[in-house]
Amino acid sequence: MTTKQLESPLYESLQAQFEIVSLQDQHEATKAYRTQAMETFRALGFPSIKNEEWRFANVLPLVKTTYEVSADKNAQISEETLAHAQSLIAAHKEDILPKLKGEEKGAYRLVTINGVFSKELSFLPDNAGITISTIGEAVDHPGYQEYFGKIVTLENNAFASLNSAMFTDGLFIELKANTVLDMPIHIIKVKLASGNALFQPRNLFIVRKNAQMDVIETYISDADNEAAILINGVSEIALEENAHFFHYDIQKGCKNIRKIQRNEAVQQKHSNYSNYTFTFPGSSFTRNNLTIHLNDEAIESHLYGLYLTAGEQLVDNHTEVHHKKPNGESNQLYKGIIMDKSKAVFNGKIYVYEDAQKTNAFQQSNNVLFSEQATVHAKPQLEIFADDVKCSHGTTIGQLNKEAIFYLKSRGIGEEQAKQLMVKAFAFDVAEKIKIPALRSYVEEMIIEEMKGH
Repeated sequence: MTTKQLESPLYESLQAQFEIVSLQDQHEATKAYRTQAMETFRALGFPSIKNEEWRFANVLPLVKTTYEVSADKNAQISEETLAHAQSLIAAHKEDILPKLKGEEKGAYRLVTINGVFSKELSFLPDNAGITISTIGEAVDHPGYQEYFGKIVTLENNAFASLNSAMFTDGLFIELKANTVLDMPIHIIKVKLASGNALFQPRNLFIVRKNAQMDVIETYISDADNEAAILINGVSEIALEENAHFFHYDIQKGCKNIRKIQRNEAVQQKHSNYSNYTFTFPGSSFTRNNLTIHLNDEAIESHLYGLYLTAGEQLVDNHTEVHHKKPNGESNQLYKGIIMDKSKAVFNGKIYVYEDAQKTNAFQQSNNVLFSEQATVHAKPQLEIFADDVKCSHGTTIGQLNKEAIFYLKSRGIGEEQAKQLMVKAFAFDVAEKIKIPALRSYVEEMIIEEMKGH
């Protein structure tokens, strides 16, 4: 840990606020977990570019900013804030809710405002097979006690350790055995702040044996607000035998949003976890850490990502897939379209353990530089300790094919339209993996809209 970090106003503020958070927590096991996590964070400090995992994502400008750090586990939503959030959701009606609104298009709605669950704005399943609550309300639930804090890896993960020590909000969702949710759950996370603010949401998703659900996550923030908002989120995900979880993260936020998210999942026999991460122009800094543990035989994991970056935006995707038992299958397909002066990173790791014979693991990263000032760093990695496996990885980085553009122009298509057609063909290869038709249409429309003028 460096002296600079010790002298950081944010670091000092976190130390002071931790004592308040810890004192408020009356659950002894969670309190002990917080203390352990804070000790890990203190030992690690904030990562620097000297850390191999963060060499292309400089967090120093983020942590040098002074934020208001919430330490109130019992925060309430004021009527004024509720009204403001409602107006923001209404303002987004044309590009979000018609595609996903429960009454019209087949999706439940779960709204949080600065991490606080808003029942007034939510439309939840009336199903005895699902439990939805705040993470704080779930501490005595058997599922919480079984999985909370037992999935996410704190070692060498400073931001996950910080979240584990100081989370004050978040969601607990458990789908009981043999329950198939009839519609997706659309989680709308509204972020509002009059000044610089740090939010640390903590979620736990449990999909029991033979159960299936879809979850869609989106963000809404106030475009007129210039206050810096840093979101340091962690989600733990548990899939039991033959469970299926389709997890969609649609990332489009205002420039003032800085986001660091860690999703970590454990899977049991015959389960399927599919993650879809789509990042669009907006948020100035986005870091996605996605780690999957295939802890049993005959497991499937599918990771799909599309990052469409613009301006001076940074989007950094790190994935880890741990094959620990035989007959597992994982697929990773990430594609990037990098425009203007933006920067993208893809670092994907596949680990095949000694017992994981008959593993099929595939990883592909394809990137198109849409500007001479755009940059991308792609690093696929394989570590194999088993003999009888099928594994491959690869990456491509290039620009649009000039001959193909010339061909389209020779057929009477303008240059901008020709480029857009080629980008659509490139990006829709990932978008077509989305299993919800309305969401797939929404993502495809966003791709087209963001490409206009480039």
